[in-house]
Amino acid sequence: MLELLQAFSSRCSQIEAAIRLGDDRRVATLDGGLDHLVQVIVGHQATNLMEMYMQLQFIGYLLQQDADDAASVSHHSAMLISLLERYFGALPRADFALPRELPLPAPKAYVPNVDNGNFLNSAILETLPDRVAVLTRDYRYLYSNPVNCAYLGRRPIDMIGRHVMEFIGEEQFVAQAKANLDACFAGQHVEYNYEQRGESRRTRCRMSPLRDLSGQVLGALVVLESADAAAISTIAA
Repeated sequence: MLELLQAFSSRCSQIEAAIRLGDDRRVATLDGGLDHLVQVIVGHQATNLMEMYMQLQFIGYLLQQDADDAASVSHHSAMLISLLERYFGALPRADFALPRELPLPAPKAYVPNVDNGNFLNSAILETLPDRVAVLTRDYRYLYSNPVNCAYLGRRPIDMIGRHVMEFIGEEQFVAQAKANLDACFAGQHVEYNYEQRGESRRTRCRMSPLRDLSGQVLGALVVLESADAAAISTIAA
């Protein structure tokens, strides 16, 4: 699944490059292949709960990207229903119509939470001033909030499936991050400060285990903030 999502992200980047060059023929060719890739991602049979999360989050991304296109929203909604029925059985059909004047909220991204197997509303994570990410047990990004994406100079879809070592470097990953992540994957809540090479300020890192309903740890919820700002806030309190 990670390889499919990385291929999708790469294809999107290629389309953007072709658009900038004004190469309409290449844009059309790549765009056709993109539709096929979406079908493959949605048609993939998840082998574990994490892959189910990733598929549902991907559909949420498509809905957000095409929110202004009614036909696309309808198509993506049908794919979402298909996924839900595949994994959870046939959905009950309502025998009444919603009032026309009832405003429907825009779909939100599917974001795992660590609260007793429940799930946080993505709006909460996406409005936090701190950098927030969800990492899988193989140290790859499953989710990155806008603050973290802006800090790293990447789009949210580009973060999915990328190894954390690509962004912090092998030295820091081996010397500090890996051991703390492993402790988190073992069920511990971890907190420590570190200083990024080339930066004078320290960063406070907090990790919480991400569990499914059975209690199995699927990954880690990581929150990053300035250690100096956190200390000032503590003193002021």
